[in-house]
Amino acid sequence: MPKFYFSVDIDDLTDLPFQEVSGLEVEADNISYRHGNDPSFGTIQMPGIKKSGNLILKKGVFSNETLFNSLISKIRLNTYKRMTVVIRLMDETTEPRMTWEINNAFPLKYTSTEMNSESSEAAIESIEFSHQGISQL
Repeated sequence: MPKFYFSVDIDDLTDLPFQEVSGLEVEADNISYRHGNDPSFGTIQMPGIKKSGNLILKKGVFSNETLFNSLISKIRLNTYKRMTVVIRLMDETTEPRMTWEINNAFPLKYTSTEMNSESSEAAIESIEFSHQGISQL
């Protein structure tokens, strides 16, 4: 399935134009467990605490941008309003094929574009969210 078209919603802001989404990952610690004190029993492996990576959204810089300005002010003012972020992978007919919901997200880090006058690349900025879990709908 092509992954060139996706849609991102952050709370009541819908269909936001992001260039890249990363960090859709969940992992668990690996715990070695041995029942009792006898080493002849050997160990078994068990899943431990589940944790998620940070969600990173990247997009091109446009003039008079309001989304990043409002999210940056939440970082600066330490007013971490928990948000729901929904990411949809769309097919050629713009129908969602896969959907992820990121729960209780808040902005953690903003990165502005790199400045290099010799480069002709587009200006890209990113916002990183911490959250309390990903579910695939």
